[in-house]
Amino acid sequence: MTAPLYIALRFATHRKRALLLSLVGVVFGVGIFICTQAQTQGFMQFFIDSTIGSNGALTLRERFQPRYEGMVVAAKTSLGKVQRRNFFEGITNVSEIMRVSRQFSNVIACSPVLRGSISARAGFENTTADLFGIDPTSHLSATDLAKQIVGGKFDDFRNNTSSVIIGYRLADLLHVGPGDSVQLLSPGGEYWRFDVAAITRSGVTAIDAARVYAHARVAQRLLQKPYQASMIIYKLRDPDRAPTLANQFEDLFQHTAQSWQDREEGNLQIFSTLRISAAITVSLIILLAGFGIFNVLTMSVLSKIREIAILRSIGYRRIDISAIFLWQGALIACVGSLLGCILGAFLTWAISKVPIQIRGLLYTNHFLVVWDWRHYLWATLLAIISVFIASYVPARRAAQLQPVDTLRGSSL
Repeated sequence: MTAPLYIALRFATHRKRALLLSLVGVVFGVGIFICTQAQTQGFMQFFIDSTIGSNGALTLRERFQPRYEGMVVAAKTSLGKVQRRNFFEGITNVSEIMRVSRQFSNVIACSPVLRGSISARAGFENTTADLFGIDPTSHLSATDLAKQIVGGKFDDFRNNTSSVIIGYRLADLLHVGPGDSVQLLSPGGEYWRFDVAAITRSGVTAIDAARVYAHARVAQRLLQKPYQASMIIYKLRDPDRAPTLANQFEDLFQHTAQSWQDREEGNLQIFSTLRISAAITVSLIILLAGFGIFNVLTMSVLSKIREIAILRSIGYRRIDISAIFLWQGALIACVGSLLGCILGAFLTWAISKVPIQIRGLLYTNHFLVVWDWRHYLWATLLAIISVFIASYVPARRAAQLQPVDTLRGSSL
């Protein structure tokens, strides 16, 4: 142990009450920062997992061709791609696209989907629904549909082509459950009767309030579509790389490709804004703790003027005197951050057990949290930076004291 560190310990323990108050500010600031970040990221991660589990990490849609108008050169994007395109509805070469796309290392599975808007009716209730015509086997491998079943059995759907799976909010609206029947209106004006095989809950209200799953060939006849699929959804090993793969698929297949980041850009911005807002608000607690440490160290300098003068007179340099007070701040930062991380972990665990009913954008019965080491790292860095700034000015002021003037009774 160096001499400045030993003296810093003696100085710090001399004012125990002030030291404790400064330490408490850092502890609670770090702990609350970790807890709020765990919550905000928890809700965002739940939304991401739910939407990827239902709609895939990447979707391939309609075919396109560049549009050329005489000799006029069309405007291009920053990536050099022609902005104006002619689009052709549907995907006709589904098998070939899926065979080629499976060769990409990031692709785990893919599933064709025939999508269309229909009218659903049960009893006296009538509403618009979003029909997904799927192949049960491939769709299970590309999505989390099997995990989202909350009523009925998926095998009942798999083995019965005249059955459907519907979202739980849509089921509540139509007042139906497993074993009941619904009628879907075809474009020709004819109602088709289907048995409800299962109820699904993805956790995303927009999906649960409108989604209806049917067998692909049945949906093709119901929607009267000439093509096999209107999109292909992909499950990826690394969903964060979806935008890069989407660009590659567009160039390779000449079909519109959209990553989940582009598809959910608006909602992701809302969650990111909430995280930043919470981080800024809670950081003010750590900042206020820094002001408290500044006052404590300033009073410590004032109360230790003669001791500082004696240390200077026996050979301690300015840097040694400054180190004494910087060490005090470092001790507060280290101990406060350690205790704050422990408090943050406890608060995160405790808040995850609190029951809460959210039935808006998401569906959850408790607070959602994420355990991420980066929350602890950022909280610790904020505490260290705040305490260092608060310690620097008193330490610099102490180092400027002249031993002779101080012993004669001069002050700061």
